[in-house]
Amino acid sequence: MIKVSVYRPDLTLIDHTYTNDDGHYSVDVPAGELVTVRFDTHHTLVNARRWQPSLVANVPADDHTALDRYLLPVGDFADTATGVDVLAAFLLATASHEDADGDAPEESYASAARARLSQIKENTPFLDDVRQVLVRYFEHGPA
Repeated sequence: MIKVSVYRPDLTLIDHTYTNDDGHYSVDVPAGELVTVRFDTHHTLVNARRWQPSLVANVPADDHTALDRYLLPVGDFADTATGVDVLAAFLLATASHEDADGDAPEESYASAARARLSQIKENTPFLDDVRQVLVRYFEHGPA
């Protein structure tokens, strides 16, 4: 039940789906289009606060583009690449002005985002600064 959302370069939502019990999913995307794919839990799920989101940008869509992602458990140490990945996924949530369902951001998503962001252990001061800005965003909204 991981939410897979696919966006155009201007961050308009193309479509979304959920993974099945085996982690498989399928989304129809216009062939040849560059897309960004965001993986996240849905904030209403029982385990929503157990996993950090993930983002893959500039994916060329074709007939069988396969994207395998393993989400970072909340509270785990993030190496630099993983930290950038997690923070980019949260940044997309703020930039797209949509929650994981394509609706306006809800307090329940912001609450789950704050909880997850507060537990990620970034390994560089810069990434931790970005994490703190995101926590403030999800506490107070855009400045």
